[in-house]
Amino acid sequence: MNFDEPKGSEKDSYSNDDLFSINSWGADLSFSELVTRYKDGDLLKPELQRKYVWSKKEASRFVDSVLLGLPVPSIFLAKEKNEKMLIIDGYQRIMTMHDYISGTFSHDGNLFKLVNSEIINQRWRNKSYLELSPEEQRKIKYTTIHAIIFQQKYPENNTAMYQIFERINASGRVLRPQEIRNCIYQGSFNKLLFELNEDEIWRKIFGSDQDDSRMYDLEIILRFFAISNIKNEPEIRQKQINLTNYLNCYMGRYKDMDPNLISNYKNNFLITIHKIYDLFGDKSYRKYNKGKFGIKINPSVFDAISAATSY
Repeated sequence: MNFDEPKGSEKDSYSNDDLFSINSWGADLSFSELVTRYKDGDLLKPELQRKYVWSKKEASRFVDSVLLGLPVPSIFLAKEKNEKMLIIDGYQRIMTMHDYISGTFSHDGNLFKLVNSEIINQRWRNKSYLELSPEEQRKIKYTTIHAIIFQQKYPENNTAMYQIFERINASGRVLRPQEIRNCIYQGSFNKLLFELNEDEIWRKIFGSDQDDSRMYDLEIILRFFAISNIKNEPEIRQKQINLTNYLNCYMGRYKDMDPNLISNYKNNFLITIHKIYDLFGDKSYRKYNKGKFGIKINPSVFDAISAATSY
């Protein structure tokens, strides 16, 4: 059995027949409906991955476009089995309208008034939602935005959704595999990865007090479980394994863990890495070459030593 990966890191992409199990359709949804769904928890943003990043000027410009009746880009949503929707692309636009209608700008927590600038039509410069006319408020609430909705019918592991997310987001900053998993496989397992990522000893082993902005630290923790437990997974019967695909499948299988299994996973990870740190300190999981240890964790070394120690 071999892992299909260059130098211990994940390949950026892959393709398989799961793409043929996707249904997609279009729907025009009003901003009022989208905001209500978001408030009710029926429209989900990628957990801890996509924060609201638009400036007040960018957000004001978008509201201005809606008030002017200009066309706005489509959004992409993924429908889950429980009828909830996951925002694949469009979070900044949806959250801008959510903030403007609610009155508070997420970026700074202050009252959301459109900027007093020439880039905004003079009729609503420096105005909050409540300061608009009733007609303008209705324009905000009932303007529709086209949504392209995807649903993976089979298999029930969201592996095709991963590929769609990757391809849709390829036009901007290319998302790393774990960033996409964080969006697609939300659940108790994903939350466990974030919890373990805050462990003091793990941060010392990883070599930084700060969470990695591209979620590489979370990916390494996921690898701990996926590699250590591969003897119990169907992939063990394969001669060649695509690592990215395997990690996707693994997160999909265990994304909604029961509390007992979460507790077992947590204890296994903490006991293992704490033991390794007791033995090797800041040299844990580093590659040794020509009398020196590497500065960063080596993924292949991590996989091998963690699996053996855990066993």
